[in-house]
Amino acid sequence: LGLSKRDAKELVELFFEEIRRALENGEQVKLSGFGNFDLRDKNQRPGRNPKTGEDIPITARRVVTFRPGQKLKSRVENASPKDK
Repeated sequence: LGLSKRDAKELVELFFEEIRRALENGEQVKLSGFGNFDLRDKNQRPGRNPKTGEDIPITARRVVTFRPGQKLKSRVENASPKDK
């Protein structure tokens, strides 16, 4: 693209900031050929402290989910594994 490292970094940071802003406003983010970022509300549920075994409530919260698009899924499925 002919961008300097500094300009490329700024462009990427602005891109992610726009995604953050949209999600903070409750909007779905659709990236064509890549996938969708959505918000999902999770209810409070029972949990357990793994160290003590004590029952503790896990508070209700909002989480970001990502669903890959068909093009991304297809490319990942058809990619050859890298040598380890």
